[in-house]
Amino acid sequence: MRSEVAVAIAATAIAPAGAARADDAPTRPAIGFNRWQEDWSVLADPALRTEPLDGLKYIPLGSDPRTYLSLGLNLRERYEQSDANGFGTRGTPAANYVISRLETHADLRLGPQVQLFAQLESAFAPGKERLTPVDENRLDVEQAFAAYVIPLADGTLKFRLGRQEMGFDLQRFVAVRDGPNIRQAFDAAWAAYETGPWRLISFYSQPVQDRNLRAFDDYSNGHLTYGGVRLERNDVGPGSLSAYYSRYTQDSAHFLTAQGNERRDIFDVRYAGGLDGWDWDLEAMGQTGQIRNETIRAWAFGNLAGYTWSGAFWSPRLGLQFDGASGDSNPHDGVLETFNPLFPNGYYVTLSGYTGYVNFIHLKPSVTLHPLPSLTLLAAVGAQWRQTTADAVYTQPTIPVAGTAGKPGSYTGTYGQFRADWRMTSHVSSAVEAVHFAIGDAIRRAGGHDSDYLGVEIKYGW
Repeated sequence: MRSEVAVAIAATAIAPAGAARADDAPTRPAIGFNRWQEDWSVLADPALRTEPLDGLKYIPLGSDPRTYLSLGLNLRERYEQSDANGFGTRGTPAANYVISRLETHADLRLGPQVQLFAQLESAFAPGKERLTPVDENRLDVEQAFAAYVIPLADGTLKFRLGRQEMGFDLQRFVAVRDGPNIRQAFDAAWAAYETGPWRLISFYSQPVQDRNLRAFDDYSNGHLTYGGVRLERNDVGPGSLSAYYSRYTQDSAHFLTAQGNERRDIFDVRYAGGLDGWDWDLEAMGQTGQIRNETIRAWAFGNLAGYTWSGAFWSPRLGLQFDGASGDSNPHDGVLETFNPLFPNGYYVTLSGYTGYVNFIHLKPSVTLHPLPSLTLLAAVGAQWRQTTADAVYTQPTIPVAGTAGKPGSYTGTYGQFRADWRMTSHVSSAVEAVHFAIGDAIRRAGGHDSDYLGVEIKYGW
């Protein structure tokens, strides 16, 4: 099985929680990554109400057991320790702090067709001296949408309207952004038609921009928009194939070599699957468009692949990750080649934030072990280079390391990563991640130094 953290997140983000057992007998839903996908109507059966507060997980509102109200919450606490912000080039001291996130939600189902979902978020970062826009949000609406499902021809038509989260595939480029403290939401209209192995999606959104001046002050507007169409088929050989076109617009965008109103046309294709112990997930994206008087021409790709010995001791998996993204090779030619990673997944490389999906080539072999069904261990070594030395080294998400653009030395550095994920109970999970990044000469000449990160996390879901 694929066990990189990014794969695990994407799988839970896409798959509905709480499916029935193989014999179709009803069972309690699992606490999912997307809480709005959980179906608690099974608790209409008194025999399944086995936990305290089940009376709040399923509040019947009529004779139809599929008409009900369900309440829930998530709590995540993570201690982080990092001795380098921007590899130490920004002159910041070592940091030790906690990021804390509480989410509460109410899910109203009016039969099998109508859903009203609302979720509040409160996030704090006690002990963190230099806050970023994704660290703190005292209280705001994370999601608030209406969904409607209707049968149509031989398929199903689904609509969602309102503030919502969305992620595609491994969430390399369009993500819920669960790694940082504040998740990414979109004020969006979403429609999908599903029939047989096909799914067609269309959406238009204004991504939510986070503020922390007062409660309920997050906002979206027409200065930042994202929308597109996507086609998926899930039985193409031993895998699934998807492709989409989207358009990203941002007014007053800033890059190292270009500023102005950004208009990007985006083309993406992905093929993922598995066969006889092998697994793979390959994605490629091209970007064209305009920013002020410059033409945009950028690209990126990503691949996760591996082989699992499922019958062997601890079910070892050997994996290989290979990624790349373009940088601007000539700041004076009127073409901006710096890739825009859009709404990236902070988990995809490591949690440390030392790497942005911009101007880089990344090779990462790994080994994953399962000493227990509930415990996953990952050890990996990653090596990174700049795609072009004319552009900078970037940290997460798109922050250039000062003093690296236009300097010699394509080698960025090598890091080691260890991560343990433990599903302690059906409600509680924990994780530990440690990263050591040994920098290359380009960063060292810019005043950087080797960097260490430690994250210890516990999550509770009800």
